[in-house]
Amino acid sequence: MKVKATFVKDGDWWVAWTDDVPGAMTQGKTLEEAKENLVDAIKEMMQPVDISKLPEREVVLEEIEV
Repeated sequence: MKVKATFVKDGDWWVAWTDDVPGAMTQGKTLEEAKENLVDAIKEMMQPVDISKLPEREVVLEEIEV
């Protein structure tokens, strides 16, 4: 899978995100680290979440308006 990524130098950090996977955003001390972190973030976001495997805690699922 290929995505178009954006990298912005912000002080000592590189901030990285892609609009191709909404919510995938990260940072790194170097451009290379930011790229690696973005790949990891995208892979994690593509994994399905099985709520039954979450630790037993109170979980609230609710639709909210933004």
